[in-house]
Amino acid sequence: GIELIDSYVFSKAEYIRFNSTVGRFVGYTEHGLKNAEAWNSDAGLLGQEQGELERVCKHNADLHCSAILDKT
Repeated sequence: GIELIDSYVFSKAEYIRFNSTVGRFVGYTEHGLKNAEAWNSDAGLLGQEQGELERVCKHNADLHCSAILDKT
């Protein structure tokens, strides 16, 4: 399967991440934990992130797989 990891970084430190397998945001700092709690309660934002998996990841994976298979 395909997994989307959407990391948010401030001053070179990741503070929050969306993981499509988990289906929610995970915070790594005090600020990230607060944001994760708020963002995870926003169904629209979670849906938008999951939509990126379909829109970007799966679309690009199909293109790359086709290109690879065409060369073999």
